[in-house]
Amino acid sequence: MEQNRSPKEFEFESPPHIMIVEARFYEDVTDHLLTGAKEVLDRIGASYDVYAVPGALEIPTAILYAVKGLDFDPARRRYDGYIALGAVIKGETRHDQIVGDISARGLQNLALQHTLAVGNGILTVESKEQAMERADPARMNKGGGAAEACLCMLELKNQFRLSSKRRWVAR
Repeated sequence: MEQNRSPKEFEFESPPHIMIVEARFYEDVTDHLLTGAKEVLDRIGASYDVYAVPGALEIPTAILYAVKGLDFDPARRRYDGYIALGAVIKGETRHDQIVGDISARGLQNLALQHTLAVGNGILTVESKEQAMERADPARMNKGGGAAEACLCMLELKNQFRLSSKRRWVAR
């Protein structure tokens, strides 16, 4: 079994359904992140829903709402994976470090506690220029990278039979 494949090398028996949560605090940055993530998902035929939240701290909570919502409406379609998109830019205080750490920890805790495939595309940067360079799909494309991370984790879940009956097939 090949271990180092890019998700772009896979097709699905049944395309995944993904939840994208974007923090709109820096809209121009997250617009780029979202474009990059959508391009990756569109390329593999995934379906997705996009939800906006005010800032990076709210992203883990939004994902938890989706997970817990199944307890109240089991007929609702389950998400196969989750993509977090946002930007935390350094200011004059330590606030950026706190927000970056708490949001990353929240995403990691969700992934561990609920066995979720999560792609973390929350940028933690020194300046708006760094954020734009990393977010731009034509440059560093960190939104696309977060989508690919989510898809890689979906494949790993499948290898351990932790996903529903979804199967990945190498092209």
